[in-house]
Amino acid sequence: MKLKNKAPIVLIIAVLILNACSFNAEPTPTATPASTSTPTATSTKTPTPTKTPPPTITPNLTATKRSEESNADIQHYFDEGYIDTTKGKFKKLDDFSEAWAQLNWYTTWTLEEAVGDFVFSGHFEWSSASKTPNPSGCGVVFAIRGTTKDDYKDYSIFLDRAQILYLRTEFGHGFRVGKTRGTTTVKLEDPLEADFTLIVYDHYSYVILNDEVIAEYTLPQSDLIEGALGVSILSGTNKDYGTRCEITNAQLWTPIK
Repeated sequence: MKLKNKAPIVLIIAVLILNACSFNAEPTPTATPASTSTPTATSTKTPTPTKTPPPTITPNLTATKRSEESNADIQHYFDEGYIDTTKGKFKKLDDFSEAWAQLNWYTTWTLEEAVGDFVFSGHFEWSSASKTPNPSGCGVVFAIRGTTKDDYKDYSIFLDRAQILYLRTEFGHGFRVGKTRGTTTVKLEDPLEADFTLIVYDHYSYVILNDEVIAEYTLPQSDLIEGALGVSILSGTNKDYGTRCEITNAQLWTPIK
C-alpha cells in the first residue's frame, strides 16, 4: 500500500507531555556434450508419450506461519472480549521508514481513508538524534477528520521509551486520554524496538506491547471513530534528523459485520 505523505499535523503538546510539552537467481546453464559417434539405427516401438504433470506451487511457509499466528491473535482477542467477532480481513501494509525533526510536533502518513473498528499491529523501531530527547517515537493516528485547524480531529498513540502517549486532538488543541485500566508506563532500553498492537473496537481501545496488554482506554460514545488511519512520528528534538521511525511486519485487520 502506497504511503501518502500528508501535510504535517501540528500539535503543540508541551503541556501534555511531561510539561515539556523478495528474487530467485537464474541457474547456471550446463553445456550439453557433443556426440562422438553416430549410433546404428534400430527399429523400436515409439512409446506412448507421457503427460507432463503441471508444476506444483511451493507453499510460502513464512507467509503461512504469519497467517496462522495472525488468526490465532484475533481468536485470542475475541476470547478475551476485546472484539466481538473473528470474521474480518487482513491487509498487509508496506514497510515504513521516515524521520521527522520538529520538537513536540508529530506528522502523519495516511494508510487508509475510512476505518472504523480495527486491529493494527507492527514492529516498531525508533531512534533520536538527541541523547536526551523529549518524549518521541513511532505512532498510529486514527479517526482523522477534517483538514484545517478549525475542523481537524484525531486520536494518536505514540510509543516512547518510558510511556504510552494516548492523545486526542480537536480544533488545534491536544488532550491526553486517560486510561481505564492498566498503566501508561513502560521501560524500554536501546536499541528502542517493540511489537506494538493497537485495538480500537466499539469505543474501547487496548494497547498491547510485546504480547502484553499495557492499558485499556474508554473513548467517548459521542465521538465518531470512523475516519482516516495512518502511521506517525512524534519528534522529541529539532537536532539533525530528529526522530527516525521504522515499522515492519505491519498489518491491519478490520471486522466484517
